[in-house]
Amino acid sequence: MELALYFSMIIVSAVLITLVVLQARSLGMANRDTSSIYRTRRGLEKTMHQATIVLSVVFLMLALITSLPIF
Repeated sequence: MELALYFSMIIVSAVLITLVVLQARSLGMANRDTSSIYRTRRGLEKTMHQATIVLSVVFLMLALITSLPIF
């Protein structure tokens, strides 16, 4: 059980890092217009944003579970 939690934390953290790097790269390249202050996310960008939020919550829960004194 403990080993499965550690493996899932590694997988979730790798995917979370990948999503954050991809968002930072696409945001810098897509936002060449300096006059626009706010831009709505659409399509794949919105999906990546929502997946990042969900995976960060999952990572937080896994970290809290593995830090319990039972393991």
